[in-house]
Amino acid sequence: MTVENIKQIMNMHSDDIAFVIGNGINRYQNNSNILSWDNLLKDLWKKVTNNSMVQIPSGISLTEFYDILELENPQNIDIQLEVANLMSDWEPLSHHVQIVRKIKELNAPILTTNFERTFAKTFNFGPKKMEQDGFTHYYPWGIYHSDLELDLPTNGFGIWHINGMVNYRRSIRLGLSHYMGSVAKARGLIHNTDESNLFSGKNVSYWKGCKSWLHIIFNKSLFVFGLGLEENETFLRWLLIQRIRYFRKFSTPHKGWYLKPSSELISNGKKLFLEKVGFEILETDTYEDVYSNIWE
Repeated sequence: MTVENIKQIMNMHSDDIAFVIGNGINRYQNNSNILSWDNLLKDLWKKVTNNSMVQIPSGISLTEFYDILELENPQNIDIQLEVANLMSDWEPLSHHVQIVRKIKELNAPILTTNFERTFAKTFNFGPKKMEQDGFTHYYPWGIYHSDLELDLPTNGFGIWHINGMVNYRRSIRLGLSHYMGSVAKARGLIHNTDESNLFSGKNVSYWKGCKSWLHIIFNKSLFVFGLGLEENETFLRWLLIQRIRYFRKFSTPHKGWYLKPSSELISNGKKLFLEKVGFEILETDTYEDVYSNIWE
């Protein structure tokens, strides 16, 4: 698909689009200060156990590996604090600025799985808090960064963190246990604890999660890039399943697009998952198209 085709999709759906962005944006241009998820876990393993690890063995997911790290932590090192400290000095590069500027022009939300404040630092967006019952440092889902005061997360540009943020280190989701906690939290909001009527808390205008980033998931078309969305992304994959189930029961479906360069292979299982939860896979020629050219 050409750069112009992708630009056309974004512009045609500017009133109904949100961008879901992963750590690929930080790894673009081979910034040496940015760690991959694998390398981050290996560095933490060395800190906790005093043993180096060349590679994480097969047969264990990255989220499960983090839980093993917690079990192998006799010194009781605060691993979430370690991660927050590692990311505290990450700074945006030119393509971060370019992408955020364009999304702000579209007045669209950003949902990111990243923990650090790179997006917020592009234009010094300060944190804002929506009124939200039950706010905790473990689930600061009503916090966003923007220059706008929003009544609802879907009403304009804001930067929202799906898996936690360094400002609230206890919110950082690293392990399978963390993800299961997020699933339990989200399920209570989406389904309102009513097993007999799934989505009983969601099929109203102002539901329990309407002041959180969850509202964007169910009420916007999602444009995903820089995100592997592999099997270890348990929480987000679960949310996308809930999203399509909600659309089938209550709502006209919003669209979904998953953008990747053609050189990046996609497994048959991942392709099947994306298609069944309502996403069209878009391929462009290069990483430069993904992180630079379509934002010009």
